[in-house]
Amino acid sequence: MKLSTGRIEVLVWVLIYGGMLSCGMGIALSRGGQGYGWGVAAAGMVAAIAGVVLVWVRSRRVDRSEA
Repeated sequence: MKLSTGRIEVLVWVLIYGGMLSCGMGIALSRGGQGYGWGVAAAGMVAAIAGVVLVWVRSRRVDRSEA
């Protein structure tokens, strides 16, 4: 699967901010007594970690327009 640099950058920020929002929402749900709150929080953390990994992938990628 080939992604352009711009698409990777957009995906990075969507995953990081969306994951942080989901994590916060999951913690709030769990404090409100909902049983699925920690599941939402865990899914949010996985998304945020995936965004951080994509930041690393983007830093290792060679941009053909600059080379």
